[in-house]
Amino acid sequence: MGEYLQQCAEVFLREQGKLFDEPVAETIEEAADFLEDCFAQVFDSLAEVREYLDEEGMDVSDLSDEELEDELEVFKLEDGHYFVVEA
Repeated sequence: MGEYLQQCAEVFLREQGKLFDEPVAETIEEAADFLEDCFAQVFDSLAEVREYLDEEGMDVSDLSDEELEDELEVFKLEDGHYFVVEA
């Protein structure tokens, strides 16, 4: 996640409400720490996200790309990359 940590932290801080009922981070630093602690993964494409989630035992084979993007664990970065938070 290294080079993407700042970007991921910003997106997660803004969108964490889709995954959690209450905020788990209130600053960029807290968001970055949380993402590192839960081993968030960055992917180049939705195909890679799909493969990863499948390997983790989540049945995503019937989901469209739009549905996959809407999964609670999946966050999209502005440059088209994605990251997955395992909460």
